[in-house]
This record gives sequence, C-alpha cells and structure tokens, in this order.
Amino acid sequence: MRSFGTRHAVQDVSLTLHRGEVLGLLGPNGAGKTTTMQMITGNLAPTAGEILVCGVDLLERPTAAKARIGYLPETPPLYRDFSVDEYLQTAARLHRVPRAGIAVAAERAKKRCGLVDMGSRLIGTLSKGYQQRVGIAQAIVHDPDVVVLDEPTVGLDPNQIREIRALIRELAADHSVLLSTHILPEVESVCDRVQILSQGRVVYADTIAALKQHRGGQALTVALHSPPPVAELKALPGVKDVTELATNRFRLFHEPGADPTDELVRRSVERGWALRELSPVETSLEEVFVHLTQREDDTPPPAEATP
Repeated sequence: MRSFGTRHAVQDVSLTLHRGEVLGLLGPNGAGKTTTMQMITGNLAPTAGEILVCGVDLLERPTAAKARIGYLPETPPLYRDFSVDEYLQTAARLHRVPRAGIAVAAERAKKRCGLVDMGSRLIGTLSKGYQQRVGIAQAIVHDPDVVVLDEPTVGLDPNQIREIRALIRELAADHSVLLSTHILPEVESVCDRVQILSQGRVVYADTIAALKQHRGGQALTVALHSPPPVAELKALPGVKDVTELATNRFRLFHEPGADPTDELVRRSVERGWALRELSPVETSLEEVFVHLTQREDDTPPPAEATP
C-alpha cells in the first residue's frame, strides 16, 4: 500500500511474477501503475506491505534486492552526450558488475537489443526507437532476474513498436518481465498474464485468453427465422436487454452467471421461432478494459485500506 496524505494511491495490490513470462500491468491514467512500479523497483517506499524480489526483502535488504531488478522508467535515463558504449559501461559499473566483466556485459546487452553497430554513436543522435533500445539495454546490462518496463513503446512509430515488442518477448526467455502500458494491442501481442488496476486496486488478474472471455458469456448473438416480438425475448430468464442487429437477428444481453441458452432453444422449438444462429459475443479487450475500470470508478474506495 502507498498513501499520500489521506489518499491511498495503491492499496490491496498483490502481484506475483513468474520466471519466463511477461506480466502486463494495465490501468487508466491515475490508476496507480507507475506508483506500483516505483515501489517494486525500490524508488518509492510503500506505506505498508512487503516486496520480495526472488525471495529477497526489498525493504530489509534493498541493495541485494535491487541488484536483481532492471528498470526502464517511462522517460529513459539517458545521457545524450555519451556514446552508447560509454553509457552502458557506466550503467554496468552502477549496477556493480565486476570491473573485469563490464565490457563483456555491455557487449552482451548491445547484442540483445540490436545495438551492435551503435556503440560509438552519441545517444543524442539516435532515433527515438534506438534510444529506447539503449534504455532497455541499460536495464539488462547486469543480467537481472526481473526486468520492469514502464510504457516502453510510448512515442515510437509503428515499425519501432513492432521491434520493441519482439525484443520484449525475447527478453522473457531469460528474465521475468513486468510491463506497464495502456496500449491494449501491446498487451495482446506481448503479455502472458495481465493485472488491471483502477483507483489503486486490482480489479482483474488472469491470463490474456481468460480476459478476452471475461464478458463473452454476458451476451449472445441470436438469429431466428420467425422471431417473436422483442418484448418476448426480453422476458427470457436472465435476459436484461435485447438489441435488434438486423432483420431477424438480435443481441441478447444477460446477467453475469445467467445463461438463457437452454430456455431460448426450448422456446424456439415449442413456438416455432426456428433458431438459425446462437453464439456468444466475442468481446474486445477494449470493451473488457472499459467495463472493468468504469465499474470500479462507480464504486468509491473505502476511507481506510488494509495493507
């Protein structure tokens, strides 16, 4: 938990990151993503709770815990007047890489991030995409167990975004990656699991596949050869609304946990509606995200929180 005065910016957040996976941390602006990542990386002390990095308590042994973390903040900490080699070697020294291994560590990070031919270039002369690669390289130069990336593709063009996303997936082969973003296509293409924050709380935590299905069972697309009046469809048990999509084709919205399918089929046979199509609605990730965060926004957080 993290409080600023009487305001709880982050509360009741529990996060577990497994090796070899990319976990997406999502949420609207002000949801607490950056605050959470700053606490995880030791840049901001939590008001209550604990943070363990590979079993090391970050609050009790901050140096040992931080040594296992690589961090790329939303604004990469780059020195524009340094060459790429100078910057990565400096980053390696700051991460306490042994003197004899600094050059090797810098070369390894350059190779991983596609910077082999950029070593002598001044960072200020590089494109935004290559600067972002340098930022990721400094985050992995000490070969950390956990790589934390805050909005790594902001401001990049489509080609650069594709390259950075591919790089993130490659990093997951050897590291655990925590990715903060509000770009939903990025989540689908990169992440294995997702946690959604709203008003500083976790409102969803599961796999990407499960997220896509989160609301899929709450609506049905139905086509009937001889449909009844819409009011009769609305009267089906559990149905809360009906929208006519086209002639003889409808969208049935039903309560969470309720499934009018069996009753719809039964009445279709008994009353001659001639059911021609019945399928769950494929809900977009954007719709699920909006649903979850708006639902949370409608419920004010309590005045006090349990750590």
